[in-house]
Amino acid sequence: MSTHKQKLYALCRDHVQRRIQDISQALQEVKESADEETKSTAGDKYETARAMAQNEMEKLNAQLQENRKLQQVLEQIDPLRSAPIIQLGSAVRTTQGNFYIAVSAGALGQGKEAYFAISPASPIGTLLIGRKVGDEFQFNKKTYRIEAVE
Repeated sequence: MSTHKQKLYALCRDHVQRRIQDISQALQEVKESADEETKSTAGDKYETARAMAQNEMEKLNAQLQENRKLQQVLEQIDPLRSAPIIQLGSAVRTTQGNFYIAVSAGALGQGKEAYFAISPASPIGTLLIGRKVGDEFQFNKKTYRIEAVE
């Protein structure tokens, strides 16, 4: 099957894993910083520093959970599977650009072969899901025609 789709899948997987690693590292740094702060201060300054660290940890934990959900979405994709109808895991070429239906990861690749990794729940993703080669649709005042689906 398509090594092209396998590459797109790997790029999305790497993107999510890198974000999880970065967030985990930031979370660890906040914890260490909060621990150091509690050792060196007392009173109101201590309470303020602890509250700020707690807020930051909550924000990072929420981001971590969101990225783990994205990882679960990717686990549902078989990059070797192809279908004529656009679905999760489809690589789609249109007259207005190329899309990989998986998770929002931005542009993958460069030039004419670049694909935008998008969520099926995104505005354009919802328009693509269920369509096939030859179908047309409107998005942002542009007409898209589906040229290929892998």
